[in-house]
Amino acid sequence: MKKRTLFFRIGAIVILLAIAAVMMVIGRGHTVYFDNKKLEYNGETYDTPYKVCVYVNDERVAKLYDKERGMATWIGQNFEMTLEITQEKGGDETTETYQITLPYNMDGIVINLPGFLAGLDQDAYITEFVPVATEETTTEEEELPGDEFGIDIDGDI
Repeated sequence: MKKRTLFFRIGAIVILLAIAAVMMVIGRGHTVYFDNKKLEYNGETYDTPYKVCVYVNDERVAKLYDKERGMATWIGQNFEMTLEITQEKGGDETTETYQITLPYNMDGIVINLPGFLAGLDQDAYITEFVPVATEETTTEEEELPGDEFGIDIDGDI
């Protein structure tokens, strides 16, 4: 009886570890940002297209002009997006579908579209999103003459 119980306990632990390992790989969620900003890399400048429409899961998540950023959420490491690119105003629109393996160690991933479209290495066009801390301004309450109940020195409320 004790061997059977031990066998079931070990089996349950192995199954839970297997599920955890699978979820760790396929269930990781990412926030993916798309930057349509000029990129300077190794002395080269990569200019932005006039307009880029980004589709994820057949839904348009961003319509980006110069110096704009869009965002999408994705679960898993193999990210797929479709880009409708217009190089210049009034120009022809081209549509391509791309797949990117997302870095596992980043939560917020920024993809620089001009660098990506130029075929640069992943290190050149992918960076981690770091939110800028904003300094909160605290307003101090004015000290009015009187006590804690709001009655001033003259006895008025």
